[in-house]
Amino acid sequence: MTLTKWFSPYKSTLCALATVVILASCTSTEPSKKPTSATNKAEVVQERETNLTAEQLVEQASAQIASNDNDAAITSLLAASELFLTEEKPHKALWLTKQLTALMHSPAQQYQLSIIEARSFLALEKVSEAYLALEQSNTLKEQAELSHSVDYFKTLANVQTIRKLPIAALDANLRAFSINSQASDSDIELIWQQLCQLSPWQHQQLIKMSPPLIKGWSKLLTFANKFGDNDERLQRYLVQWQREFNSHPAQYIATNLSQPQSLLNKELSSDVNNSVSNLENNEYRNIAVIIPLSGKQERAGEALQQGILAAYNINSGKTLHFIDSATVDMTTLSAKFTELNIDYVIGPLLKENVEQYLAQTEITTPTLLLNLPAAVNLLPHQVALSMRPEDEAIQAATTLSRQHYKFPIILSHQDNASRRIAQTFSQQWQHITGKAPETVFFNSDAKMQNQLKASLGVDLSQQRTKELNSRIKYSIKSELRNRRDIDMIYVVGLPLETKLLKPYIDVNISPFADIIPVFASSRSHSSKIDKSDNRDLSGLTFTEMPWQLNSKLQNKALAAQAKKLWPNRSDSLQTIFAMGYDSLALVDKVSAMQNKTYVRHYGQTGILQLGEDNILTRSLIWGKYSRSKVQEIAMD
Repeated sequence: MTLTKWFSPYKSTLCALATVVILASCTSTEPSKKPTSATNKAEVVQERETNLTAEQLVEQASAQIASNDNDAAITSLLAASELFLTEEKPHKALWLTKQLTALMHSPAQQYQLSIIEARSFLALEKVSEAYLALEQSNTLKEQAELSHSVDYFKTLANVQTIRKLPIAALDANLRAFSINSQASDSDIELIWQQLCQLSPWQHQQLIKMSPPLIKGWSKLLTFANKFGDNDERLQRYLVQWQREFNSHPAQYIATNLSQPQSLLNKELSSDVNNSVSNLENNEYRNIAVIIPLSGKQERAGEALQQGILAAYNINSGKTLHFIDSATVDMTTLSAKFTELNIDYVIGPLLKENVEQYLAQTEITTPTLLLNLPAAVNLLPHQVALSMRPEDEAIQAATTLSRQHYKFPIILSHQDNASRRIAQTFSQQWQHITGKAPETVFFNSDAKMQNQLKASLGVDLSQQRTKELNSRIKYSIKSELRNRRDIDMIYVVGLPLETKLLKPYIDVNISPFADIIPVFASSRSHSSKIDKSDNRDLSGLTFTEMPWQLNSKLQNKALAAQAKKLWPNRSDSLQTIFAMGYDSLALVDKVSAMQNKTYVRHYGQTGILQLGEDNILTRSLIWGKYSRSKVQEIAMD
């Protein structure tokens, strides 16, 4: 039956209903009922009418109007609109909610109707409209002092999942779970699976949203992240958690994690992965490392080699075979691996070598690639370590957008890398807030200050003062005023560029205005600048890997030794050294990360997690210039 055909028999009924209800509302002196009583009445009617179809409920409403039972008719139609959803007829549900909107006087019924509308839009794959309907539900909830329903939170969770906002989706799921009297073990498993997908910085964002029972969930997740690859240590911490949270619903998860073969482990389907998963820690004996040891990128290869050797334990029983990617013929690698009995490969490092290596399809040896291929999907036995600056921009934009900043401006250098970071930051900010930040590109020359003044509106203030002085006899002393519609600045540039830019920002902020906080990517930080006079950078907050910042995760003994051995090493080579150090530890951890989605590696390049695409991504930490020192801060 088409919507038009369905509409015709009930058009007159709905018109009559509208007339009756409007007249009743104009003449009635009876005080309005409390929202809760209307909700309870609707629940009783719906329970009594569960054996009716939506069409029959509409017919019943017609009879109720005829007998002047208008409240019952509205309740029946409200139940019908919801039942149309159950019957997978979202078009009819949505049409009916639109007709009922003008007839609803009970805040509780208006709230219920708005949620049905949101669910209808979602079923029709109109996500934006569904989100707007949920916002209307939230407004009605505040006005009527109601509590959100399970349906609201479940719908919100689905909408935020489709919008690719996992933190908000999980927060909604946790809230739905806490008030759902019919929650099951499958609901607990779903929450745990969503938690396991979070990166550490997303985990911290979720904690700040304070969903119900988050303390227990968070602590269990932290234990699984840190110790999930070590059964003995994990069991000890699980016992501790079970004692502390003995009535928490995640006891179900803790019990499963305590089993030798957790039901929550990620199944490996391919024969190759099964062979990988059967290898216990430290069973990889012969490791090939493919890096440039000659040619133009020799220094990069040497830094990575030194990082690997710094992590090497001679008592581990492993043998390292370094292969020069600048001279090796990639087509001979398969035979070479067989000859050397290679059971794991680290590298290649350079992107062009990665492409050549992946072209050797006969190689099925487990491999940790140190660069990302351009457009090749990784096979189950291939894992890549991502050092993409775009990942850093996503973390920064997500974190800062939840710090109550509304009007950011991005100041970015013109080079390609800076542009990519700025663009990713802007896209992520708009994705979360719905508003795109203003982006201003600057040059590293004398024009920089003029560009900054223009972006902050200071040049307009100067022009106004100049015009005023030209019209009067006496010169007026004035303080320049910057724009007041900026509450945060994100800088993307190299260290020396940032060191020039930051003082310009400081001196162009009006003394009458609030201080505008300045944030930056790791491109703006340099350990070499830290050793010099960094007062010009005071207040600058930035993301960084643990190796490059005096932090809790930094291997301080190794960092001190590395500085003595290579005091003049560039920041880029420092990064490659840290990547080498992490890569050797990952050899024995990747299989656990493939089997158990909750396992993380707390490395020198960041906290690493393995995605479904077999790419290892990083969570970075935050640092801040404060007077004469740089220190780690908690931003998330």
